[in-house]
Amino acid sequence: MTTTYTPPLAPVADSLWLSAIVAMLPLLTVFVTLGALRWKAHWAGLTALAVSIVVAVMAFDMPANLAVLSATEGAVFGLFPIMWIVFCAIVLYQITVVSGRFDDLRATFHLVSDDPRIQAIIIAFCFGAMLEALAGFGAPVAITGVMLMAVGFSPLRAAAVALLANTAPVAFGAVGTPIITAGTLTKIDYNEIGAYVGHQTPVLAIFVPLMLVALVDGKRGIKQTWPIAIVVGLAFGVAQWVSATWISVELTDVIASLAALAVAVIMLRFWKPVGRDEALADLALARKRELATVGGSGDAGDVGTDEADTAQSAEELDAHARSLSPGRIGMALFPYLLIIVVFAAAKLIDPIKNALADTDRKIEWPGLHGEVVNAAGKVSSTTIYNFQWLSSPGTLLLICSLIVALVYKVSPGKWLHEFTSSAVKLRFAFLTVASVLALAYVMNLSGQTITIGTWIAGAGTAFAFLSPILGWLGTAVTGSDTSANALFATLQQTAAHNAGIDPTLLVASNSSGGVVGKMVSPQNLTIAATSVGLLGRESDIFRKVVLWSIGLLAVMCLLVGLQATVLSWMLPS
Repeated sequence: MTTTYTPPLAPVADSLWLSAIVAMLPLLTVFVTLGALRWKAHWAGLTALAVSIVVAVMAFDMPANLAVLSATEGAVFGLFPIMWIVFCAIVLYQITVVSGRFDDLRATFHLVSDDPRIQAIIIAFCFGAMLEALAGFGAPVAITGVMLMAVGFSPLRAAAVALLANTAPVAFGAVGTPIITAGTLTKIDYNEIGAYVGHQTPVLAIFVPLMLVALVDGKRGIKQTWPIAIVVGLAFGVAQWVSATWISVELTDVIASLAALAVAVIMLRFWKPVGRDEALADLALARKRELATVGGSGDAGDVGTDEADTAQSAEELDAHARSLSPGRIGMALFPYLLIIVVFAAAKLIDPIKNALADTDRKIEWPGLHGEVVNAAGKVSSTTIYNFQWLSSPGTLLLICSLIVALVYKVSPGKWLHEFTSSAVKLRFAFLTVASVLALAYVMNLSGQTITIGTWIAGAGTAFAFLSPILGWLGTAVTGSDTSANALFATLQQTAAHNAGIDPTLLVASNSSGGVVGKMVSPQNLTIAATSVGLLGRESDIFRKVVLWSIGLLAVMCLLVGLQATVLSWMLPS
């Protein structure tokens, strides 16, 4: 019989700060191996996992068998539902490719705008926010990454744009699940938490489209496209603010994404940016360089490799776009409209939502459940694995891929071929995400994460400025804002009470801080790399986005700190 384990708060020399430093070693391993040493993500993940187990056993006195069992549960969770979602999203995309309809989709977006900088805003920001609202996890990054590739983006830039765009909507992602989770754990009305978050993340959302333009085309892009970038960001931010405060936490991102898209389409009827040809030429050159470094994979598309080819490709795309009939446009958009309908029904229609939830199977992890208890003696619920075989977003995407294959007249044999070949291509992604979630479970169940959080929370009144860091840290480790809230929401609440700060503000800041941590999560870096054909080059993507993540985190820390003091008038009354 395994001895019941209670995670210690300060096991190293009875020192909280020293224990926290030791507990950070697995995270430092991830960031050093990915960012400095440029290891492949699966090796970085496996190494960090090994470090986390050593720290759990040697420093936190966790029995070795419980540490290993924690890792196994985390690994399984990483495979299902996390990678199951990504895998099924990739299968759906592949069906659109083999059917030939993806070329029509590329031309359809060309009809809305033939400028790649505007396409980045429409696809990654507006459409990506809709996917985040309905599916969450890695689906928005996986799908928008390949869509950006289809309209001519280089692999690295497509991945970076998809990750940066997947920030502002994350707090309200998957029909408000992160905020509902925080409310459930803290007993604070989740609508109140959502209203507070709605007074924080819109400040970032206003500027995200402008940042995307800067990432795509630098200073020139900002100078030439800032009007629509600001207008779309404002539309999204205002809609997010209004919906979170007065309408619905669950529908906030749906409303905000539709408002931003509508504003973009209307504005483009009366205004066009200059510099489109130069931007296309730069994208083509970047694509050529990147394809040379990855061996010229055929997955990367067919954008020209010099200015003449780029011009010719643009002319062909113009002709293709003009040839589209309403029926072909509808068929090109069909898979994504289907996703919206299926996920809206599964998340928003109670009879369907409840029927799907009833198929979930709760599994008490063998050898682990009941053996880890908190300081109050309560058994950890983390050791119960929820097998969502039907309600998982991945399964819903799989069903969508079957429907799309039927409508597009893709044979069952071809569908099966794409299914199996995608599994083979994603094998290292499976390993990476499994190792990262195993790391997260070991850190959580051994107490490493809580030790780090408690140490940071010891800053007293200054903690208001630091509280978003916990959300950033939790999301960076787990790849999920929901998981970050599950880890730190109650800690934020307790720290707020001790420091005399509004607890709702700090619980909300945990979710808001998490939105900018998602882009540097090894899990999401792997998803992005896989979707654009750069598996094994996660370190390059990490280096591309890490400064954006840190910069946005600094802004969020400043905003929350000021909201706790001189900007308290910004908060809901």
